[in-house]
Amino acid sequence: MWPQQESDTRIMNSKLLFICLGNICRSPSAENIMNLLIRKHGLEGKIVCDSAGTGGWHVGNPPDARMSAAALKKLGMELEGSARQFHPSDFEAFDLILAMDHENYANILRLAPKGQYDHKVKLMCSYCRTYPDRDVPDPYYGGADGFNYVIDLLMDACGGLLEELQA
Repeated sequence: MWPQQESDTRIMNSKLLFICLGNICRSPSAENIMNLLIRKHGLEGKIVCDSAGTGGWHVGNPPDARMSAAALKKLGMELEGSARQFHPSDFEAFDLILAMDHENYANILRLAPKGQYDHKVKLMCSYCRTYPDRDVPDPYYGGADGFNYVIDLLMDACGGLLEELQA
């Protein structure tokens, strides 16, 4: 059984880290979408975002071209960034660590010394307002519909996250 997601995030001057497996599809999309919403609401400098992967095989690569195409089509924005791997020092550096799925959630928690940072790790879909999903599905091995769906799902979750941070 997975732990209940608590609503204990705090807004301003928050540092958010979005996590997926390879850091080329879901987490860079969440980072870029959140940055778009931050700009839209005039919160630049108050919320800082980054993303990382639990695996290291894509380190240094830009976001997946199919994910970028979906973001451009649906939101009119190009995805920026380059993949990096999650490091245990990220527990100290970030206020909130947002896992795209239960597997990445569990992998991150295994890196936390004695559960010291468990309170900082949340599931991204716990912030969805419309979609009932528990995980952000990995679109990597699928078609365009999967990438488009992830953009829609992350817009919902990022919007909910921003609402909670502002509450």
